Amino acid sequence: MTALLDVKGLRVAFSGKEVVHGVDFSIQPGEKLALVGESGSGKTVTALSLLKLALNADVSGSAQFDGRDLLALPERALRGIRGSEIAMIFQEPMTALNPLFAVGEQIAEVLQLKKGLSRKEAWQAAIGLLASTGIPEPERRAGAFPHQLSGGQRQRAMIAMALACQPRLLLADEPTTALDVTLRAQILDLLSDLQRRNGMAVLLITHDLNLVRKFADRVAVMENGHLVEHGPVADVFADPKHPYTRKLIDSRPERDGDEAVVANAAAEPVMQADGLRVGYPVAIPGVRGWFRRGEFVAVQGASFTVLPGRTLGVIGESGSGKSTLALAALGLMPSSGKLAVAGQAWGRDAAANKALRRTVQVVFQDPFSSLSPRMTVEEIVGEGLLVHEPGLASGLRRERVTAALAEVGLEETQFPGLLARYPHEFSGGQRQRLAIARALVVQPRLLVLDEPTSALDVTIQKQVLRLLQRLQRDKGLSYLLITHDVDVIRAMAHDVMVMKDGQVLEAGPVGRVLDAPQHDYTRTLVASAS
Repeated sequence: MTALLDVKGLRVAFSGKEVVHGVDFSIQPGEKLALVGESGSGKTVTALSLLKLALNADVSGSAQFDGRDLLALPERALRGIRGSEIAMIFQEPMTALNPLFAVGEQIAEVLQLKKGLSRKEAWQAAIGLLASTGIPEPERRAGAFPHQLSGGQRQRAMIAMALACQPRLLLADEPTTALDVTLRAQILDLLSDLQRRNGMAVLLITHDLNLVRKFADRVAVMENGHLVEHGPVADVFADPKHPYTRKLIDSRPERDGDEAVVANAAAEPVMQADGLRVGYPVAIPGVRGWFRRGEFVAVQGASFTVLPGRTLGVIGESGSGKSTLALAALGLMPSSGKLAVAGQAWGRDAAANKALRRTVQVVFQDPFSSLSPRMTVEEIVGEGLLVHEPGLASGLRRERVTAALAEVGLEETQFPGLLARYPHEFSGGQRQRLAIARALVVQPRLLVLDEPTSALDVTIQKQVLRLLQRLQRDKGLSYLLITHDVDVIRAMAHDVMVMKDGQVLEAGPVGRVLDAPQHDYTRTLVASAS
């Protein structure tokens, strides 16, 4: 059978530095090929180069698509292929979608340009495409702007746009990264169904090996711009030949064998909530909205306890209320019911809250956006000391900063000029270590971990989780872990709370809840992650 896409000797360089070194691969019509590797392996650049979307890249080699060399085609000819014959789902929908237009308008624009539909026909088709990706209330969502959708909904809108013209080849760059485990399964089923019905081939770019197992026919592994191994998925996973492939397969999160000291159940909780409720004011449509406002309840009656040296995992899909719960725990969201930190409730007194903010610190999901690009490492990590210990001498403050960095594995011997460096000079995993050091420097008792590893590659994720486990064991820290990853919950949490639509459906020790779930929703989460 003639390959739909046949890539030979693909090389990509930026400013004379080669980042993809002579890659060869092919995709048959209707086949699903997964390109896997860590950040910096060259997998995304490889895909972008096929359509000349890698800015300022020097590309050589050949990429034969249905008898045409994509790399030799002029820009005008490529425009006819992009979207209609080869489409792409980009990794970060918030930057790929235009913030000034509703998502329905952006999908309709593709249909008008590529298929010649009228404005009305394109709009109705856009609503149908959004519905096919499982977005609830597609008519209303079509009129929403990207910032008004959740991360998972934005990714679905991107998928709908890519599939609008029924392309023959889909380049999917981490298409499910922003989605919860159950939604990942739905999107995979959707892509598989469309692929079967339309005979569409898929080049899946991912670092999620569970995704590869469930979806792909063949897998190609990239390391540092080289293709180090390829073959049928079952063969490669059962008997990996290259050490790097084995490293990726062995990077599933694991519980540290040397557990933290079990907390005394009679000890004072670091955080305790009883009947916690969080609501948002929302506009009421029509005349009634002139006189009063409605309320959307994001968290309804949540009760939990976080003991010293223990981790409470909170798991659920997007919109379940887990991130709102975290904001309330940090005193950043007004709430009702009872919520106490070390026996003290959040209040309106900024001075009283200041002491609590030292007790509770946070590590955010994306370290690149949570660290100021204009501040040095010393300024970032030492900022909390300026707030909570303003009288500390500069020399002592620098010592504390250096000690906090050493605790997370960042030292001057490894990174010369460490304190004067900026965040962009570090990898994703190293930036997350900086974020952890920033939280640790004020010596908190509780860390709120908001998806702390979801933006990281599997091998880096495992390193960061091991670091958090060691810090908990050595310092007796408590964690409130927010995640949608069942594997991370199994590796990190002692207790788990399952949330859906703002309510706690099930809670208890992690082994009992995940191994013998009582609620159908919990069973669905566990099954989707297996």
